[in-house]
Amino acid sequence: MYKAPRGTFDILPQEHPYWKYVEERAASLCRLYGYQPLNTPIFEDAQLFTRTVGKGTDIVDKEMYVFQDKSGHELALRAEGTAPVCRAYLEHGLFNLAQPVKLYYIGPAFRYERPQAGRYRQHHQFGFEALGEADPVLDAEVIEMACRFFLSLGLYGVSIQLNSIGCRLCRPGYLEVLTRHYASYANSVCPDCKARLTKNPQRLLDCKNASCQEIAKSAPKPSDYLCHDCQLHFLSVQEFLVALSIPFQLNHRLVRGLDYYTRTVFEVEPEGKGGQSTLGGGGRYDDLIETLGGNPTPAVGFAAGLERIILNLKRQNSDIPALPRPLVFVAYLGPEAKVEAMKIASQLRKAEIATILAAGDKSLKGQMKQAGSSGSTYALILGQEEVTNRNVVLRDMRSGEQRIIPLADVAMMIKPR
Repeated sequence: MYKAPRGTFDILPQEHPYWKYVEERAASLCRLYGYQPLNTPIFEDAQLFTRTVGKGTDIVDKEMYVFQDKSGHELALRAEGTAPVCRAYLEHGLFNLAQPVKLYYIGPAFRYERPQAGRYRQHHQFGFEALGEADPVLDAEVIEMACRFFLSLGLYGVSIQLNSIGCRLCRPGYLEVLTRHYASYANSVCPDCKARLTKNPQRLLDCKNASCQEIAKSAPKPSDYLCHDCQLHFLSVQEFLVALSIPFQLNHRLVRGLDYYTRTVFEVEPEGKGGQSTLGGGGRYDDLIETLGGNPTPAVGFAAGLERIILNLKRQNSDIPALPRPLVFVAYLGPEAKVEAMKIASQLRKAEIATILAAGDKSLKGQMKQAGSSGSTYALILGQEEVTNRNVVLRDMRSGEQRIIPLADVAMMIKPR
């Protein structure tokens, strides 16, 4: 038997209430804050990610799905959502609109990772981006949106981890100090961190290896090496969050896993956090659009994985609304009644009444059993007598009560008011 590829999964009908619930809350939140939807292709030029996400990151070095098309162009399945949004911003001249341009997306991303709870090789991201404005009030707005999103889902007890990693003016000085700190531990860090020491020192702070985390505790803090402008920006972000009554914790080892971040970075963690607990995160990326060939364009955003959100909803036994059930199930006995039942079902659907028509050669008992399992509110039952008399039996599936009504009145009597 064929199976779904490792690290992927089928979203079965019984799972869809969770997905619809999360996606509707996401879209509603973005409308509230003035963000508009954007869809980008499933695959992009591979260099879009290698130039922006950064060499030395796990995504580029280990996880991207890269392939050549029949013309020999190197493409990559979408590894994350922000770089494609910035590409679209440039390609379609959105920089000519009033700034900031606010966009959001929901869609799959692909990374060759070791599958585990809440982490898959095909996963789904919800993200929003505000492009074209450097005001720290937008940093606070994005963090407020992230908090409100999780609260709207019923995920309480989330915490905000906050840091600033500086800009391209002050970060080089910090990285030099950080590299000197780690140089004395070169033989003690894990193999990945040995490579990071020369390729991407900032990622040393983000290593999940226990021994490396102990070394990171004594590492110099990025916030101690911020330039004047970055200091003012970070202080303003904190002041705005206090004004919005949004609690946060300063985390000097928080750097995020993508190289395009500048200044503000943050993550949202749930109660009972574990190794793969982060619900989402984001921050500023003021140099990313310039890296893609555009003019200097400040921007800030956030992204979260839907699978991990749904996992936490299940852990909290959240009450998720069920998807709408069909209103009517049409059952029949005999070939003439079958034709009439098909016509009734068609008429009801034209009247926007969700209807299931029995199929096959089941007995009436079997059809009614199917009607019960479908969750339908009503069942319509036709036999030869009903066809002759131009009426139908209407059964309330909740109470079991039934009555005979004229065929011509079915839609009027059933349609919700």
